[in-house]
Amino acid sequence: MYLNKKGKITMIKNINNDSLAPTLKSEKKWKWFEVSNIWANDIQSLFGYTLVASLFISYQVTGWTAFFALIVAGLLVTFLVNISGKAGVDYGIPYPVLARSSMGIKGAKLSAIIRAIVAVFWFGVQTYFASTALHLLITALTGIKLETTYLGIDAIGWLSFFVVWVLQMVIFSKGMNWVSKFLNFAAPFVYIIMIGLLIVLWSKSGGELFSAANNIFSNEQSSLSSEINGFFAIVGTMIAYFAAVMINFSDFSRYAKDNKSMVVGNLVGLPFNMVLFSALALLITAGSVVVFGEKLTNPMDIVEKADSTILSLVAAITFFTATVGINLVANFIPAVNGISNLAPKKLSFKKSGLITSLFALIIGGFWVSFISQVGISPIVNTLGATLAPLYGILVIDYFLVKKQTLDIDSLYDESQDSEYFYENGWNNSSIIAFLIGATFSICTVWIESLSSLNGYGWIIGAILGATVHLVLSKKETQNQLAFN
Repeated sequence: MYLNKKGKITMIKNINNDSLAPTLKSEKKWKWFEVSNIWANDIQSLFGYTLVASLFISYQVTGWTAFFALIVAGLLVTFLVNISGKAGVDYGIPYPVLARSSMGIKGAKLSAIIRAIVAVFWFGVQTYFASTALHLLITALTGIKLETTYLGIDAIGWLSFFVVWVLQMVIFSKGMNWVSKFLNFAAPFVYIIMIGLLIVLWSKSGGELFSAANNIFSNEQSSLSSEINGFFAIVGTMIAYFAAVMINFSDFSRYAKDNKSMVVGNLVGLPFNMVLFSALALLITAGSVVVFGEKLTNPMDIVEKADSTILSLVAAITFFTATVGINLVANFIPAVNGISNLAPKKLSFKKSGLITSLFALIIGGFWVSFISQVGISPIVNTLGATLAPLYGILVIDYFLVKKQTLDIDSLYDESQDSEYFYENGWNNSSIIAFLIGATFSICTVWIESLSSLNGYGWIIGAILGATVHLVLSKKETQNQLAFN
């Protein structure tokens, strides 16, 4: 028995997988604090730190411009995620099920698996970054440094990666209630180590860190045009970074007590953590220039240079905790739901979780050899560009095409009788909209003549997807009325 949008108890006949079932009324317990912790754990990660720090360098802007751009990006993502999470609050359904209303019963499997592929990729990447903290700890404790590597990682690195991977699986196997408590506990830890790094750098600089860092933040050689272009590029990249969570936020908003809890939680959690995390990351990066003479974008490099076993231990524990948080929020749950949706009767939560973990184990190992050659920003923007039209289609369909009214029974009915079966299970309007939006959005990342649109790639892709889907859906409705 499940609670529908109007607050009435309803029975659903065709649920084949508990992980995809609507949230029970007794499960909708998350208040604003639990929702805000989603963002605390999503933002705080080694990769997130490296991305923020590298944007400061890659786009050659002053620290103040980068900081302001990160704040704007945080506010925009807050607004966008409140929109995409509304259906989860209303109906308690996860993204793969919600996608059936716009993409079709079979078409939703395409969108869900695209989201799952992105999630599995990031799962492996985040696990690798967390393993570098454990790698540093083992090296600090034993003094062993190996020269021989495979795919850019030595034996200690591979051992660290596997250990972090296994520990995450143990934690995830405990279930959502246990993990929710873990997230509440984990959220503050990253700030402790970042503040610790800042104190170490301040001490090593003889107390001159902030005055010296301000000079780096206020680079007078930067031109107004480069600052403006860099500002929009950073905003676009950060929106692309959160693109995956924005699409499947109903996977989490379905546990929110009501829409107010979701909105307040997002407002408290996202902008606040974005401001604090970004400020610390940029200050530490600037501080690394003051103390070590180079811009270090991975905090583990700073910890290594600080040469402190205690700091290495705290850093290893902290960033492992942070990685568990972001992998759960942004990667594990979305991937599991997407894979389960491929064959709901056969792929349980545990089986889908195992598949997710195995693919992540493989992907993480190839991180160094692949991403190090391409760069971080192009990869983030490409993944965001691919997901952009799916966001536009999801939102425009729920609010303007379906007008926030869904037939829950039909969403779980995979037969031709379902309202969302469309053409052989596919909604051609949404498929065409996705292809047009994704193609153009990806081109802004890789085609040089469109590079000026790089910062707008996600927004353009989302608007294109939404517009094409709306136009084609209205045309199809008019044709049906004329036929009848």
